[in-house]
Amino acid sequence: MRLYALAIYLFLYIPIGIIALFSFNAGRHASQFTGFSVQWYGKTLANPFVMEALKTSLTVAFLSATLATVAGTMAALALPSLKGRMRLFFDAALYVAVMVPGIVIGIATLIALVTVFDWVNPLLASLWPGAEPPQLGLGLGSLVLAHGLFAMALVVIIVRARVAGMDRSLIEASADLGATPWGTFRQVTLPQIAPAVLAGFLLSFTFSFDDFIIAFFVAGPNTTLPIYVFSSIRRGVTPEINAIGTMVMAVSLILLIIAQGMLQRRRA
Repeated sequence: MRLYALAIYLFLYIPIGIIALFSFNAGRHASQFTGFSVQWYGKTLANPFVMEALKTSLTVAFLSATLATVAGTMAALALPSLKGRMRLFFDAALYVAVMVPGIVIGIATLIALVTVFDWVNPLLASLWPGAEPPQLGLGLGSLVLAHGLFAMALVVIIVRARVAGMDRSLIEASADLGATPWGTFRQVTLPQIAPAVLAGFLLSFTFSFDDFIIAFFVAGPNTTLPIYVFSSIRRGVTPEINAIGTMVMAVSLILLIIAQGMLQRRRA
């Protein structure tokens, strides 16, 4: 079993290690290592198209993670009050949202948004007769909405687990002492669930920043970093692409380690 587990880990991580290794290649070919150099990292960071795509990815990731964290935390606090079949229904819907493949979410979100736009845009045109009405379309907003809705399920699962292990007697004592519901949440509930909330935010940020499938369907004219990488590798893999992949992988791993560390520390 140990050899089997070792083989699985090698199969998973050797290709990632090769990408990281060849990102330091001094040559121009991604498959021929001719010497050690960090030049491709400098060229990547000096590429205006990469920087614009990175800016878009960071903006979308921050906004969608914020949306998912706020909505997911509120849902996690409300779900324990549900009982019976209603609780089972919401539990099933929550886990189905996580298990559904990204391509299905991307297509479904695209169809839903286009349908809404086809209904809302004529209405906006009728409200601004004789003037240029605002037009809703795919773009930054659709990206934030799509990523935020999917990541919200992750936040709910993480925060709800912390809510289940929370000391309810402190909340009851706060209410008995005359604290308002908002005061109880701010001074009692939030400090107890804060690590789980932050961990949910970091995981949501990581998902949005790394996502390609959903973004490919709903990005519109915007180009995120994964979309830029996909467009670039269609012309061939270069050490610059390896450098982008290595930096993205490093940032994602750091965020995941921080989130996992916070959850483990809180459990301890």
